[in-house]
Amino acid sequence: MGIEYLGLSRIKGPLVAIDGVKGAAYDEIVELRVDDDARTKKLGKIIEVYEDKAVIQIFEGSENLSLLNTHTKFTGHPLEFPLSMDILGRTFDGIGRPIDGLGTIEPECKRDVNGKPLNPVEREYPRNYIRTGISAIDGLTTLIRGQKLPIFSGNGLPHDRLAAQIVKQASLGDDSDDELVVIFAAMGVKYDVAEFFRRTFEESGVLNHVVMFLNLANDPVVERLITPKVALTAAEYLAFDKGKHVLVILTDMTSFAEAMREVSSSKGEIPSRKGYPGYLYSELAAIYERAGIVKNSTGSVTQIPILTMPNDDITHPIPDLTGYITEGQIVLDRGLHGQSIYPPINVLPSLSRLMKDGIGEGYTREDHQSVANQLFSSYAKVGDARALASVIGEDELSASDKKYLEFGKAFEKEFVSQTETENRDVITTLDIGWKLLHMLPKEELDRIDTKLIEKYY
Repeated sequence: MGIEYLGLSRIKGPLVAIDGVKGAAYDEIVELRVDDDARTKKLGKIIEVYEDKAVIQIFEGSENLSLLNTHTKFTGHPLEFPLSMDILGRTFDGIGRPIDGLGTIEPECKRDVNGKPLNPVEREYPRNYIRTGISAIDGLTTLIRGQKLPIFSGNGLPHDRLAAQIVKQASLGDDSDDELVVIFAAMGVKYDVAEFFRRTFEESGVLNHVVMFLNLANDPVVERLITPKVALTAAEYLAFDKGKHVLVILTDMTSFAEAMREVSSSKGEIPSRKGYPGYLYSELAAIYERAGIVKNSTGSVTQIPILTMPNDDITHPIPDLTGYITEGQIVLDRGLHGQSIYPPINVLPSLSRLMKDGIGEGYTREDHQSVANQLFSSYAKVGDARALASVIGEDELSASDKKYLEFGKAFEKEFVSQTETENRDVITTLDIGWKLLHMLPKEELDRIDTKLIEKYY
């Protein structure tokens, strides 16, 4: 039975302090209410303990709380999320309470949302790919099961549409009968964006294997710090207890980081780069490193965090630190978006560091890596040809450079660009790649083995 205290010593923003406490623990959940009014009940967690003092972070904000007659009950445990297979097809708020009107979950077990560190020795190296149906991802920055592959976007770019398309189309490939489960967590999104996701999943018939966690823009900021942790707790249960392959999409990690900056400022902590707390790296790592495959488990947790880069600055602390922790990135480009190319993926700064281990013979097709290398190399030369054309004019270019300009336009229009309902398999993607490489002379294909050229060119 939890201990209950009357009165608070201080209220400051989403933080309250209480004196004279005994046995309080870091991350412990507390319940607060004014007098016996159940309508004022709020949840919070202890973020600081010093001697007999405790600082509590209130999820719903500290409005309507009183210094004199607030009752604070210490539960004796961290925030836990009730879990069973019934969570599939359900929608929850930012801290895991059902908001779809279908009632509470009858739990098989409850888990601490903070998770437990995964023993590195127990990890298995990620193999096999996840098919998204999007050529620029499947062909050139292939997503591997157990990988964390972020999408770097910017304000106004169609990352929401891309996320919804990945949820609708993602599968474990043509040779697998296993179902891919999707955990979708949104932080600080507007109501119309949340409704777009819900409606899209419902209309496409994928809602029954999607679990949604929604923290809206008008929901408490502090909830955003919990949302990805609750989502990953559900993912770990489905993957490591139930043997499912789980894809976790987290949008937008910039909202998460800004919520952390706001709470850190309320606590009076010394800021680091751009005002973010010095522990931003370790907090991001604690979330991203919950992806992976564990020995003796048939399941996997794969992550696609989405973050909007402030001012499209890839050196901003959030994308910068994310790049250190994750295994590559998919970069959306404003220039391509301006040309009405969807998805506007800029393939040159995009990469997947684990791609080589989940493609090729036995996974996709023997020529996959060679085609990807050649397309990267040829598209890089397109950039050089365009830069030269902007100086001396297109008419003065050599025949080779003119070929590369044609290749570049065709590559963006036929390979990168596709509709939101177009679900390409990997073989189709590779065939489009060969069709485009056919525009270039054979002697320019210096990244592909001659045997593959003879077979596929």
